[in-house]
Amino acid sequence: MDALNFLIEIAFDLFLITVLLRIWLQASRADFYNPMSQFVVKVTNPLILPLRRILPTLGHWDLASIVLAYVVGIGKIIALSSLTAGMLPMVSDIIIMGLAVVLFQFLSLLFWITIIRAIMSWFNTGYHPMTALMAQLTEPFLAPIRRLIPPIGGLDLSVLVLIVAIQFARILLNNLFSMGMGL
Repeated sequence: MDALNFLIEIAFDLFLITVLLRIWLQASRADFYNPMSQFVVKVTNPLILPLRRILPTLGHWDLASIVLAYVVGIGKIIALSSLTAGMLPMVSDIIIMGLAVVLFQFLSLLFWITIIRAIMSWFNTGYHPMTALMAQLTEPFLAPIRRLIPPIGGLDLSVLVLIVAIQFARILLNNLFSMGMGL
């Protein structure tokens, strides 16, 4: 049962990451022609294009992608609950848990992309499409921190501050969702 649980969780998480990346790429106006961007678009288009006929785009926010991410989060909760417990939680709990899944997955994605960008900056000597894409994704989060805490002696602390903020947000959200769910 644990192996099946693992496979279901991985399948939902990987697709949710891809949908969240699409939302993030569009919101940050990242390079559409980047190979990673093209991969994300091609994987998510079969489900997002039909949703776009119903749901409009508001500014930088693609409502079809946001709704799809939320549906994937809810789908993960329903699939795992029905497999492990044999019964579904209450609808209100599913709605909250679906939102929690999406938020936690985004924070996890932001955390890892920030870490990978920082590590790649140590070794990168020239232009690389992945480095450029990670910079486009993380810069909206790092730039405000750099305005508050400028580099000290050539050392940029913005990545460290962002990582601490992400972890704080994850702990805070975990506490809020746990209290709301009565867990």
